[in-house]
Amino acid sequence: MLVLVAPGQGAQTPGFLTPWLELPGAADRLGAWSDAIGLDLAHYGTQADADAIRDTAVAQPLLVAAGILSAAALGDIVPGAVAGHSVGEITAAAYAGVLDDTAALTLVRKRGLAMAEAAAITETGMSALLGGDPEVSVAHLEKLGLTPANMNGAGQIVAAGTMEQLAALNEDKPEGVRKVVPLKVAGAFHTHHMGPAVDTLAEAAKELVPGDPKVTYVSNKDGHAVATGAEVLERLVGQVANPVRWDLCMETFKELGVTALIEACPGGTLTGLAKRALPGVKTLALKTPDDLDAARELIAEHA
Repeated sequence: MLVLVAPGQGAQTPGFLTPWLELPGAADRLGAWSDAIGLDLAHYGTQADADAIRDTAVAQPLLVAAGILSAAALGDIVPGAVAGHSVGEITAAAYAGVLDDTAALTLVRKRGLAMAEAAAITETGMSALLGGDPEVSVAHLEKLGLTPANMNGAGQIVAAGTMEQLAALNEDKPEGVRKVVPLKVAGAFHTHHMGPAVDTLAEAAKELVPGDPKVTYVSNKDGHAVATGAEVLERLVGQVANPVRWDLCMETFKELGVTALIEACPGGTLTGLAKRALPGVKTLALKTPDDLDAARELIAEHA
């Protein structure tokens, strides 16, 4: 049982798309998507610096494009399930056939712009808490006025709120938390601060005609499998202001009997969580095309 997953914002690094564009047809596909959404994805994926690709309006389309490109390089695979972390859910919707590639890129472009606009209203951010008891940490975050925006499992929670609230967290960590790590994102995503973006996405969703998932689609709202394209789209809209429950997604993977997990480019974050939370499950992160052969071997064994 193979699950294919897509990472969220913060996974991007300068130049990470460069080797992928050497694959046959990749540059042409990226060029067509760039024309469709009015954003030079090749430039941002190969030449732009860290600050430029930290911009929410750039990072989100870039990540979805990378996820679709890298998964396509694996060939015609049929995973047992797909899922995505945060914006990676749009990538997963493309994997599952809910949205075609251009529709996925069009939606994520609007999502990134809307979230960037919402983030500009108040200076906000996100920080990861490493270690500690989840119940203790969540209660402490709420005391500080912060939102547990990502419940990632494997001992990791991401807090989101104003910069003042995050500074207070840095000075007053929950009991048992080893470290608080600021994340390279430009706002308090998956919190009430993103409310204005929900309305924008709801309007954008009206223009789309989703298909029903062709494989099991696991939603990070609650870890449930979603059977219809309409519900997937509805969840993608509300998700920007709701916490990500990746911990519950991994619980569902267990229930489904997953034996292998492949994380699309730029992989690493979700495989790291899986190694701690899903012992015995083989994991592989697609960082560069050099990882494709190992991924195909894993697919042959587990898909």
